Amino acid sequence: MITVWPTSVYVSSTATLQMDLCVTIKGVSFLLQTGLGVLGNALVLLAYVHIAHGADHKLLPTDLILCHLAFSNLVLLLTRCVPQTMTVFGLHDLLDDAGCKVVIYLYRITRALSVCLTCMLSVFQAATLAPDAPRLKAALPALVLPSFAGLWLLNMAVCVAAPFFSIAPRNGTVPAFTLNLGFCHVDFRDYLSYVINGVAVSARDFAFVLLMLLSSGYILLILHRHSRRVRSVRRGAAAQGVETRAAKTVVTLVVLYAVFFGIDNVIWIYMLTVAKVSPVVADMRVFFSSSYAFLSPYFIISSNKKIKGKLVCAVEQQQSPAETQTSNEK
Repeated sequence: MITVWPTSVYVSSTATLQMDLCVTIKGVSFLLQTGLGVLGNALVLLAYVHIAHGADHKLLPTDLILCHLAFSNLVLLLTRCVPQTMTVFGLHDLLDDAGCKVVIYLYRITRALSVCLTCMLSVFQAATLAPDAPRLKAALPALVLPSFAGLWLLNMAVCVAAPFFSIAPRNGTVPAFTLNLGFCHVDFRDYLSYVINGVAVSARDFAFVLLMLLSSGYILLILHRHSRRVRSVRRGAAAQGVETRAAKTVVTLVVLYAVFFGIDNVIWIYMLTVAKVSPVVADMRVFFSSSYAFLSPYFIISSNKKIKGKLVCAVEQQQSPAETQTSNEK
């Protein structure tokens, strides 16, 4: 006797398999991004801590900015990608209303600091390379900490509305003008609040991105003039090699941020035009907005000789006792 399964059962099982595959791909993607991102930024921070407490403990302004950038990216990944990954794998009710307010506020601030510190890095590097600004170059070390304080205060003020709209997920349908983050909801309650928040955040981000692109363009112009000068006069090329490498690193970081910023804001502008955002679209925005925090530390490690040297030295120190113990056993 041949059993004929109803068509509805076949369609339902196919849809379930497709959903499971989608969830698995999404979960693995967020897990890899979170794990590798946290590891990379932690390595950068530990390397700079080791440098600061070592014999050559002097950190340049760009070193301080990179260290602060790694810290901001680390907190960003911990407050956004870690709960997102846990939610994808089926863990719910992670946070209450108070927890959501704290986590979302920290995420918004560190996400803003990521763009602001990349901009600050570009501006400081441009000022370092500027040939006609010796006073500004001498004043840069004294401007680092006040700039950090100013950026923190600015972004704490811009993001102050985030805690008021952040709540734990409720049972039932998601209301209109609500960002469903999975582990938390950001309920703007009406269209005006939704748009005002989006415009304020986008205006701040676009201003800093424009400034970093302008300063990076100035850096490229200086590097072009320098390369033409070096072709005719070979002396002094090695002396400025460090600044040239640092400038190229900064420009690459800016380009990397600009690419992910563009993708992030295209999705964000689309989200502002609809009352109910699809979870797939929200997940795409989370992934691309966190990609800079995930990739930037590995580029910093590969291009920064200080950090690379400390990490290589730490690995060699770990290998030496193991090799000694092996030889003694033989």
